[in-house]
Amino acid sequence: MFRRLSVLILVAAVPLWAAAANREMQELQRDVAQLQDLVKSLQLTVNDKLSALQVQVQSSSEAANRANSAVAAVQRSLEQILRDQENKLVPPMIAMGTRLDQVSTGVGTMQQAVTDLASLMTRLQTQIADLNNAVKVIQTPATPPPASVEKPSLPASDLFENADRDRRSGKLDLALQEFAEYMKWYGDTALASDAQYYIGWIHQSQNDLESAVKDFDGMVQNYPDAKKVPEALFYKGKALILLGRTTEANDTFKDLRKRFPTHDLARQSLSIKPATGRQ
Repeated sequence: MFRRLSVLILVAAVPLWAAAANREMQELQRDVAQLQDLVKSLQLTVNDKLSALQVQVQSSSEAANRANSAVAAVQRSLEQILRDQENKLVPPMIAMGTRLDQVSTGVGTMQQAVTDLASLMTRLQTQIADLNNAVKVIQTPATPPPASVEKPSLPASDLFENADRDRRSGKLDLALQEFAEYMKWYGDTALASDAQYYIGWIHQSQNDLESAVKDFDGMVQNYPDAKKVPEALFYKGKALILLGRTTEANDTFKDLRKRFPTHDLARQSLSIKPATGRQ
């Protein structure tokens, strides 16, 4: 009895189990189908993205190639421009350098010519003074000098050149005599101030400092516009220092700096210390 009942229950339950299993199978198949659709959609999306990315990469590569070509073209153009500019500029610059050298040489020649002309003008002035003196002598008879005094036979320019040559060669006594003779007879010529200055210079070289001070002082007073006035003031001050007359020396140097503030000797005088003696 109980066995039959169990069999009946089992037989009744089999269709119910089969129906449940069939539903689960259908649901599983539906889920699988949905999953396959999702995978297909995802695959399509990935393919689209990869295609778009490949297009972008190809476009970037092409743009980079075009940019490289453009840069190379610009570089070639710049190199060509530089070569053209070099070809245009280098020859004129070389020619300009040559021209500057020629101009510099011409300026040096001109400066030398100006120096020579200035020397010639000085000589001409001296010769004109000689002629004027000769005319005065001819027109106005002068008082005959003492028998022991004779006017030099040389013109002023030659007498000055002889004296200066003897000074530069170390014949100071002979030069001093010649400069003194020049001052005696040609004291109103263009070179008189130089002759007076060199007399003081020779006295100072011979350590005759008192005479040197008087000579330089006379040169400054009698020829205030002469070009050697700064030198006369400078060496007068040094001679005064060596004589121990420091106050007079300082006053002389102050006068030098006041009258000729930009002269090299004026600046040099600032470094002379009276207590050190000869500078």
